[in-house]
Amino acid sequence: MCGILAVLGCVDNSQATRSRIIKLSRRLRHRGPDWSGLHCYEDCYLAHERLAIIDPISGDQPLYNEDKTVVVTVNGEIYNHKALRESESLKSHKYHTGSDCEVLAHLYEEHGEEFINMLDGMFAFVLLDTKDKSYIAVRDAIGVIPLYIGWGLDGSVWFASEMKALSDDCEQFMAFPPGHIYSSKQGGLRRWYNPPWFSELVPSTPYDPLVLRDTFEKAVIKRLMTDVPFGVLLSGGLDSSLVASVAIRHLEKSDARQWGSKLHTFCIGLKGSPDLKAGKEVADYLGTRHHELHFTVQEGIDAIEEVIYHVETYDVTTIRASTPMFLMSRKIKSLGVKMVLSGEGSDEIFGGYLYFHKAPNKKELHEETCRKIKALYQYDCLRANKSTSAWGVEARVPFLDKAFLDVAMSIDPEWKMIRPDMGRIEKWVLRNAFDDEKNPYLPKHILYRQKEQFSDGVGYSWIDGLKDHANKHVSDAMLTNANFVFPDNTPLTKEAYYYRAIFEKFFPKSAARATVPGGPSVACSTAKAVEWDAAWSQNLDPSGRAALGVHVAAYEEDKAEDTRPEKVQKLAEKTAEAIV
Repeated sequence: MCGILAVLGCVDNSQATRSRIIKLSRRLRHRGPDWSGLHCYEDCYLAHERLAIIDPISGDQPLYNEDKTVVVTVNGEIYNHKALRESESLKSHKYHTGSDCEVLAHLYEEHGEEFINMLDGMFAFVLLDTKDKSYIAVRDAIGVIPLYIGWGLDGSVWFASEMKALSDDCEQFMAFPPGHIYSSKQGGLRRWYNPPWFSELVPSTPYDPLVLRDTFEKAVIKRLMTDVPFGVLLSGGLDSSLVASVAIRHLEKSDARQWGSKLHTFCIGLKGSPDLKAGKEVADYLGTRHHELHFTVQEGIDAIEEVIYHVETYDVTTIRASTPMFLMSRKIKSLGVKMVLSGEGSDEIFGGYLYFHKAPNKKELHEETCRKIKALYQYDCLRANKSTSAWGVEARVPFLDKAFLDVAMSIDPEWKMIRPDMGRIEKWVLRNAFDDEKNPYLPKHILYRQKEQFSDGVGYSWIDGLKDHANKHVSDAMLTNANFVFPDNTPLTKEAYYYRAIFEKFFPKSAARATVPGGPSVACSTAKAVEWDAAWSQNLDPSGRAALGVHVAAYEEDKAEDTRPEKVQKLAEKTAEAIV
């Protein structure tokens, strides 16, 4: 991951302004510790903090066209950059680096602002045309890469990878919406990404497991593009296990730089947690070089403030899951790894969260998956990107590939409905697509393992420990008066209050708190889906164990001992055996 900061239209373009922008850009250096760059043209500044993954030697930014009249600062990866370079419109251009992002300047020269749909990748960038001082800012389709936009009192427009780089200097700011372009010529934001599923109309394409499998394999393969050591985050759940399985099958034929003879995989959890056991089992099956990382509840609690500063949220489920990922990323970076593949996005696409068991019909299931995908940039994408980039590690997410999304979201959602009478559990269409008897991708019981949210899978006592800690630091009186202290998006639990107080310390402006979504949720549902079961309104918690009657270790008021990891693991194993 890199960090970008752009300030366009400053009234004061003195040395003091340049120094200020360098200082603000430094707040993003954790994202890109390898090099810093700054381009200044009159009252416009484009800064960059680089994490070198493609062409580490010559690919420093900002990047330019041949005569340096077009300047671009980019965070992300353009997976089809080689095909674009060789295309009819660009093959005559001269390139100064091997960077995958240099192609953006030349695409703009040839196609103006209408080239974004040609890109296959994850990205956020700002491009300045010095010939007329016009500029554009763009964010990728789903919002895998973070971007914020702000406005200064002097009329300047700001863009930054993280809120902390512009919050002090902008009067107003917000998260830059995914799939949008900001154009100074046309004025304001417009959507460039308009897939058929965005309308939420129910699709009718028949389910084809081989097409789904092939499209996902291609999504993984293109993300093996790297010039530095990489690995796979492997929790032992379905999604991360499929990513690892596909990666290892295609590693030898890819452009990826090998780190030894084996694929490296990483897993984190409390000792004895479900993820550690499942992760090791998958790693042994696939033959990877597996790194099992441990943390304690206290180590996680000690990191909470730093996590909130980096991830820039007070959302409960995001902080619960970000903390172990943040700790794991530090260990991964210490081993010299700069890039990892991860399994985010699958649950949103296929209705994988356990609350989808209660979806009343295929229409409501499909609409909920659409809502979940649209909101990913506020939750799992935010977590995966910022938890890893806090330590200079880049996370890539194959499930959010544009082509894969097109295929997966065009399937008649009747196939995604959870039907125990037909042997279909959550994400059956994905499991079935990779259920190859002749050349198995995974062991059966892993392929059909019940969904575990990351914050649960690292160890059930992690969430319980967070709640206990918050209960000790937030009094009943504090929670009673929460609506006066925090009138906007008022925290409803002591845990939420604890996180909110830390967030406000780092980001006190109302614009900052408005970047974080709110509303009731059970097991990561949207507020709309809470209506599917009347009992859920009495048990609002984002943990998967809040899916009463579904999770094998669901919360029980009088049976707390049944949520012990060893008890839960036995229940999970029995469930997997019954499914197989």
